[in-house]
Amino acid sequence: MGTFIKTQVTDHICHIQLDRGKSNAMHLEMIEELTATLIAQREDAAIEAIVLQGKEAFFTSGLDLITLFQYDEGQMRTFWEKFINLIYELASFPKPSIAAVTGHSPAGGCVLALCCDHRIMAEGDYIIGLNEVPVGIIVPSSIFELYSFWIGSANAARFLLEGKLLPPAEALKVGLIDEVVSFDRIQTAAGRKAKQYMQYDKKAWQASKLNIRKNLLSQVMETKGDAIEQVLKQWWAPSTRAILQTIIDNLTKK
Repeated sequence: MGTFIKTQVTDHICHIQLDRGKSNAMHLEMIEELTATLIAQREDAAIEAIVLQGKEAFFTSGLDLITLFQYDEGQMRTFWEKFINLIYELASFPKPSIAAVTGHSPAGGCVLALCCDHRIMAEGDYIIGLNEVPVGIIVPSSIFELYSFWIGSANAARFLLEGKLLPPAEALKVGLIDEVVSFDRIQTAAGRKAKQYMQYDKKAWQASKLNIRKNLLSQVMETKGDAIEQVLKQWWAPSTRAILQTIIDNLTKK
């Protein structure tokens, strides 16, 4: 049993629950644990699909800026390496993957949801989207490709450059998510979608999924080195540190 990730298997579906604090903010250990969990489910022949879920009010608030702000250069480099590896692992997961977006899902939370095959979001006063730019974090081209994969490049470009966060109804309209249901129905809806995918011929389904994502996946790995250098350079820039410090002050005051 992991520290930040809980798993439960029903009907050959592994429900992977993000479980760290109130908002499931991701730090290095949580990312490592989630990656290891995905690899285990990929290798386990008894598992036919996964549901990635948060808890009520939060899928995940994304990267844990408070913890990351304290990391030294070595830790920060390791973090970004592992984060991009996690994105690759989830985006290239051959079996059906459903994101049960149980609440807010900005930034890194949105990235995880984008890696899945189908997104179901809880209705309510929640937001999803990539808001890195206003925080002073450079968005790697591979994450733009991932965003574009679902909502088209024009929308992805517009939304990214203004750090747009969308409520469920608007996210549904642009194809960022696929369904909006009440929080208490999200598990059932995710299970139903997983089973729909599971009824198809596994080889045909998995090979087709990886064919569809071929360009996207090669983009993630090919640009990884450059993306990390670019992100790190910006991360240590005084302007970014100042923005992050302000955000952290606001977060810790609450």
